[in-house]
Amino acid sequence: MTKKDSIFKDLGSYFRSHPSTTLGWIWVSFIPLLGSLLLSVRYSWIEQVSLTSGWDHLLLILILALVVGLALLPTTLTALASGFFWGWAVFPHLVVAYLLANILGYSLGKFLHADFRTILYARHPNLKLEIEKRIDQPAGLVFFVRISPLIPFAISNFLFASLGIPLSKIIRYGLPGMLPRTILAFASGRAAQSFLAARSSFQDPEHWIAFAILLGGSIWGIVHFWNKKRN
Repeated sequence: MTKKDSIFKDLGSYFRSHPSTTLGWIWVSFIPLLGSLLLSVRYSWIEQVSLTSGWDHLLLILILALVVGLALLPTTLTALASGFFWGWAVFPHLVVAYLLANILGYSLGKFLHADFRTILYARHPNLKLEIEKRIDQPAGLVFFVRISPLIPFAISNFLFASLGIPLSKIIRYGLPGMLPRTILAFASGRAAQSFLAARSSFQDPEHWIAFAILLGGSIWGIVHFWNKKRN
């Protein structure tokens, strides 16, 4: 218990001495929630968006990348809205946008110096070997963090940046992990009769079952990853 308290104390000291990093973590934790509330009452303007040219499609990709990469909206709600308003024709747009959002979100984490390993290693050198040997081959960690319905995309980007996992590996292993949630949300949006109905569909029993399966799989995968690397 003492070790855990000292680690949290170190992190608190780090965040106090890095205000921009602290603001970054606060942003990725709360702004997506505010964005969700705003979209719930101001979604009608999206209905006016039409995709009539190649430039429109390119612009949509860039906007989606910025919205997700800057943590203005959660990825699940973004996928649901995309499915409802534009249909399966824009699903590839969403995948490309997620790739760009990975780069943007991870780069922001690096720019804000989200990596707090240095202070942990300085005070707790025994942690260095334990952590480094686990993130040397991060495929399982990245995949199962991305598949988790409880770990937001924006927060996971900062988490990966803080652990120093290479961006190429985050993209390689993270995209497959995002696809189950993305497809489920996109399909829900596509099948709904209204945007508000699409949002409320997440309360349906089948969605809770899917949520439980994804959550259980992510917990099992992360625990398995940690124990395997420890051995």
